[in-house]
Amino acid sequence: MIRLLNAELQKIFLRGRTYIGFAAVALIVMAILAAVYVDGQNLLDFATGALDGIFYFEGNLLNGYFTTYVILNSLFVHIPFLVALVTGDLLAGEAASGTFRQILCGPVSRLKLVTAKFFAGMTYTALLIGFMAVFSMVAGVLLFGTGDIVVLKKALNFIPESEAPGRLIGAFLFGLLAMGTVASLSFFFSSLAENSIGPIIGTMAVVIFFTVITALNMSIFKYLRPFLFTTYMTDWRAFFDLFPDYAKITRSAFILFLHIVAFYSITAYRFVKKDILS
Repeated sequence: MIRLLNAELQKIFLRGRTYIGFAAVALIVMAILAAVYVDGQNLLDFATGALDGIFYFEGNLLNGYFTTYVILNSLFVHIPFLVALVTGDLLAGEAASGTFRQILCGPVSRLKLVTAKFFAGMTYTALLIGFMAVFSMVAGVLLFGTGDIVVLKKALNFIPESEAPGRLIGAFLFGLLAMGTVASLSFFFSSLAENSIGPIIGTMAVVIFFTVITALNMSIFKYLRPFLFTTYMTDWRAFFDLFPDYAKITRSAFILFLHIVAFYSITAYRFVKKDILS
């Protein structure tokens, strides 16, 4: 299994499209940091403006932890596409090139092959989120230093500097589970197609459709929301409540994990039964 996983990772990182995700993350992080550097004070003034005449704010509020929080809000709109760009090709790419025949002529079971591809896709997803976390936090701290995080939610929350790194790491880890769900969905669609375009478009269509249903405050969708994984994907924001509800965060994380297991299990079952040698 280790050899299979290494082989699948080599396939992923020999493809040019793999590095599109890392390049896109780097460019977007740099663009946001540049925008904050030029116009960040206006963003802070918008968040604290209503309280300017009541409270006096001191300390470095425009800091690297704050910019990382801003990046977290911005980039999770784009990350699903970057994940699907690679994971949607894991099975469909092999089907399109006809290489399954060669691979399965050796002593490799279908279950081991699909499992190795699944974990290779998850490894790519983890590396992408890890790169996003490290690059945004390190670059932000180097440019702006450290300080409290100002969070405008239902109320204005101030996350102390001492708690900021832990909250950000927790949010990124939760984000990894959320993007892992997207990766496993894309992997499932990849098992249904013979080219990678379909799984990528299908994954984004489902994510966008579910997100719209989750966001619309309409009674017709009330009973659907608990069954949609997008309902739980944004619960990373709970890490930035004044007093985080860790029970809710754990429950949402567990539900996302169950989705990952379910998508993998369905994909593995279908791949084992599928006629791919004809």
